[in-house]
Amino acid sequence: MFDCTKSFFETNTPNGVAIWNRLKDDMVLVLCTPNGWDTAQQGFMKQAARQAGMVDSEEEADLRIEFVTEGEASVHYALARTHSQTWLKKGTMFAVTDAGGSTVDSTLYECKELSPRLVLEEAGGVFVDRQAESMLKEKLIDSRYGDDGSIHDMVEIFEKKTKRLFNGTQDSNVLDFGGRRDNDRDHNIIQGKITLTRNEVSRTFDEVITRTVNSCLKLLRGRKIQYLLLVGGFGESPYLRSRLKDTFSGKGTEVVTVEEPSKKAAAEGATIWYTKQLVAARASRYTIGIGVCPAYDASDPDHVLRRDLAYDDPDGCRRISGHFKVWIEKDTKMNQDFRLEFSSRRNYDTKPTSLAWFSSEVLAWEGELPTKWTSDATGTILPRMRRLCYVRGDLSPLLPHLTQKDGRNGSKFWCVEYKFIITFGGTKLQARLQWTEGGETREGPIQVSPNLSPNHP
Repeated sequence: MFDCTKSFFETNTPNGVAIWNRLKDDMVLVLCTPNGWDTAQQGFMKQAARQAGMVDSEEEADLRIEFVTEGEASVHYALARTHSQTWLKKGTMFAVTDAGGSTVDSTLYECKELSPRLVLEEAGGVFVDRQAESMLKEKLIDSRYGDDGSIHDMVEIFEKKTKRLFNGTQDSNVLDFGGRRDNDRDHNIIQGKITLTRNEVSRTFDEVITRTVNSCLKLLRGRKIQYLLLVGGFGESPYLRSRLKDTFSGKGTEVVTVEEPSKKAAAEGATIWYTKQLVAARASRYTIGIGVCPAYDASDPDHVLRRDLAYDDPDGCRRISGHFKVWIEKDTKMNQDFRLEFSSRRNYDTKPTSLAWFSSEVLAWEGELPTKWTSDATGTILPRMRRLCYVRGDLSPLLPHLTQKDGRNGSKFWCVEYKFIITFGGTKLQARLQWTEGGETREGPIQVSPNLSPNHP
């Protein structure tokens, strides 16, 4: 796709080759991803971009690749393609439903402040096609036109015409799938045309529309939402628009549709997103943190329950593994100025020989209630806890400045002390390492890697 874009630009832009060569190293690549994707998937996308030759190095990928979710891209598209100036005001609450090919994503926004309550439903235009296929197979079960080839041709016509034009009022709908010699009057097939009743066509929409409506209702529950913006290829269906308007008009929510075809809402919206950056703040969809090892407390029931996870640290302290240190709480709103600092340390029996590939595992807790632990009493990671990514940095400059310290009970140990600096830019979290070197504060970059075991040299 990148090569095709390059070729199109060079061919269709005056002096295109020279312009491309002059600007290619400063080009920003905006990749649009499904709403549920996060740091791990972004890491894989960066790897793919490097392998495709779009960027030359990991550092260049961090600088030149931006990510935006399909939901956020769609809202930028919708705001650009509707008369938003007539209804969008400070404090306006509105929802965006992106009814695409295979999913319906609903996201809630407040003007100038994002408050997402994302609902992913396996519904959308593709599932209407599948329902149509099932309906036709049932209708033609004893017809010679019930074979896979004929059904496939009918579904193609259904997808290209009937699904896009059906509004629920037509008494009959014709699929022109064959030739003049294709006849089966018992099944309403005359000269290659099969006639479907209004009820037969509406049945193919009903299950999907019910799930779409439920997705929106969950989003709106307990909230006063003034507008519902409908985008996406399936969002152009007159029948879907009609059903949503019938459902939400009585709830004081106005359904707003875009004036132009919205199949490319995500792609065009991603471009608008980068140039305008309308969303000022985003909310974390889960709690983010790391596993730490606090001192063992025999008076704490949770510690006693996990006593088999206790161990003797090089500093002479009895510690217990699996405690969850929260970095960012779920639903924390993060704007461009978001910044947090977290102190951390790692103890060694002997002086480490290398700190060139220093890594920590970042975790995401997706449970509804807070948790103090990453694992259960046996050390098994909790069901709603998952590895989000690894952060890796180079602390080699600190190595010559390490000194041996006195621990408990006369023990001697070596300690590496550092800080994580977490910032937020665009749609991705960024991090740096900070440490004290010879009395001076130093900082270094952190490499954010996908959900893979770190490869130590």
